Order: sequence, then C-alpha cells, then structure tokens
Amino acid sequence: MEAVRPGIAQGLSDLFWRRPKVLLAVLLIPPLLWLGVIYIGSLAALLVQSFFSIDEFSGLINYEFTLKTYAELLRPANFDIILRTTLMAASVTVAAAIIAFPIAYYAARFAKGHMKALFYLGVMLPLWSSYLVKVYAWKLILAKEGILTWAVDGVGASAALNAILALPVIGGGSLSVSYIGTFLVFLYVWLPFMILPVQAALERVPANLLEASNDLGARPGQTLRHVILPLAMPGIIAGSIFTFSLTLGDYIIPQIVGSSRLFIGQAVYAHQGTAGNIPLAAAFAVVPIVIMGLYLWMAKRQGAFDAL
Repeated sequence: MEAVRPGIAQGLSDLFWRRPKVLLAVLLIPPLLWLGVIYIGSLAALLVQSFFSIDEFSGLINYEFTLKTYAELLRPANFDIILRTTLMAASVTVAAAIIAFPIAYYAARFAKGHMKALFYLGVMLPLWSSYLVKVYAWKLILAKEGILTWAVDGVGASAALNAILALPVIGGGSLSVSYIGTFLVFLYVWLPFMILPVQAALERVPANLLEASNDLGARPGQTLRHVILPLAMPGIIAGSIFTFSLTLGDYIIPQIVGSSRLFIGQAVYAHQGTAGNIPLAAAFAVVPIVIMGLYLWMAKRQGAFDAL
C-alpha cells in the first residue's frame, strides 16, 4: 500500500499539471455544491412554500399550488408593510449615500498615512461591536430620558424636537418609538457599508482627469457632476445594494426601536413563529428578493455595472 500511494499522488499531480481546468473544477465543485444545495435549495423551498395556502378552518397548510397567498399581500394591512419597508430602505440608502460621499471623498483624495489609518479605524470600529449592543445603546440614546433629549434641552432646542415628534406618521412619544428613530439607527448601522465601496471607487478616479477638468475651465461643481460622480457611480451602486437590501430584510431594529407597525422582516418572523402561517411568511420573504432583482435589473440597464 505504501508503494501505491506515491503513484496515485504523482498521477493526480501530473493530471492537474497537464489539465489545469480539471484542478479548477475539483476546487470549485465542493463550494458550488454547498451553494446550490444550502443556499439555492433553501430559496427554492421558500419559493415553493409561498405557493401553498393555509386552510382557514383547520389552520393546516394546504399543499396545493395557488396564488391565494400572494393575493393576501395586496390586502391593505400587508401592502402597507411592504410599502413602509421599501420607503424606509430607500430613505436610508439615499441618506447614507449623501453622508458617505464627502467622507469617502476626503479619505480617497486627502487622507494620507496616519489619517487614512484613522479613517479605516473609525469606519470599521462600529462593525466590531455586537449588533444588538449597538441597537439597544441607540434605544437608550433616543429615549425620552436619554442623552440626546438631554443635549437638545441643554441647547434650548426642545421646542424644535417636540415639533418634529409631533409630525404625523413619522413622529411619536419620543425618538425611540418613532420612525425617525428607526431611520437614525438604520443609518448608523449600515453607513459603513456605503462608505467603504464609495471610498474604493473614488480611489480609482485618476487625478489627471481632475487636473484636466480644471485646466479646461470647469468649475468644482461641474467637475463633481460630470467627472467624479460618473466614475464613483459603481461604488455608490454597490453601497446602495448593501444598505437597501440589509434594511429591507432587517427585523431586529424595528422590533427594538420604532413604533408597533410591522416591517417585512417582522412580518416574516410573526407569521412563521407566532401565527404558524408559513406560506404567507414565505410570500413576504420573496418580496425583498423580487424588489432587489428589479433594482439590479434596472441598474444594469442603466449601465451602472459597466465600470465594475
């Protein structure tokens, strides 16, 4: 046996050397099988479950293919959940892009040496702490007796805060039980996922293009609009995919910070865990997949991925 093993090993080594594609296939087949069975398989099972329905009399799952469960998503209560979640995700994405761009631009064009190291540390440090700890910390910060309210009272702006909290729909008794508070926590948690792709895209913008734009008489605003933004768009698109999709599927932040109105993630959790309506939970879970698929398709049609 000891004499056979070297021969087998040598034969495999020669085969892989002569046919590198065989070696590539051997290396890729295990992760592809894992991806296909665990990830794609679970998504397929989820899709199949969404075409079943619940028997209203017995509460048992009716394993006959039907669109009845998807029709339930159009009921006002369920459609409001989808609309609320989508608007929140879009708002967080736009705000994250607006805040992230100047930070990323400074880091890409001006920060050097220790300053760039501090930039990466400042962006990555929040990601090193526990997700739940951050959310509960923000709940305490935004509470009526929290440090933010104390700071607002200290500068004499409590009337402005009360006016904001009095706004219909987005307001509430305090920031910790309002959509404004939910928006702020979403923005804080997902902002690094927007900053880093934008910063990486701006790093690739050639400095000579900016100099050429300046030599041709373009004002800073024109250079930003016609040179920097188009070249930074792949990073913005990549960051928006992260922030938008993560906000769409999150259920912990709305559960801890915000009002009692449900988001898609909470609806999935409630229907699967509490109500036992797995088909409706699966249908709700399909909604973010469809929304992200449409978003990626539209972005591709606009050429947003051409420079990736």
